[in-house]
Amino acid sequence: MLKEFREFIQRGNVMDLAVGVIIGGAFGKIVTSVVDDMLMPLISLLMGKVDFSNKFIPLAGQTATNLADAKKEGAVLGWGLFVNNVIVFVITAFAVFMMVKAVNKLRREKPAEPEVPPAPAEDVVLLGEIRDLLKARG
Repeated sequence: MLKEFREFIQRGNVMDLAVGVIIGGAFGKIVTSVVDDMLMPLISLLMGKVDFSNKFIPLAGQTATNLADAKKEGAVLGWGLFVNNVIVFVITAFAVFMMVKAVNKLRREKPAEPEVPPAPAEDVVLLGEIRDLLKARG
């Protein structure tokens, strides 16, 4: 079983997947930072300094003014964080779309290999040689 596991791990696809997961995790953190630290403050400023990270609907009659305290008091719908996560998803999906589009373009733009005509059949070659010999004699 250990031998089979080692062979499984050593396959190229597993290593590619591992690299993809690691890079994807790092990319996700970058996108989250862009949304939380750059886009949402700009959106907040444009909307009158609204802090989306603390926007929630209390479901248990909470009186807290921030999301963390409201969660301690009971269930809440944290719609502000949901908006942040939707924006993160859209940006990530768009980036993946652009990468897939670029890869597909590279695959399509392979230069066409010149067409090599098929080799003539053996009997055609022999008939050509006979023809050439007869022309030389006569």
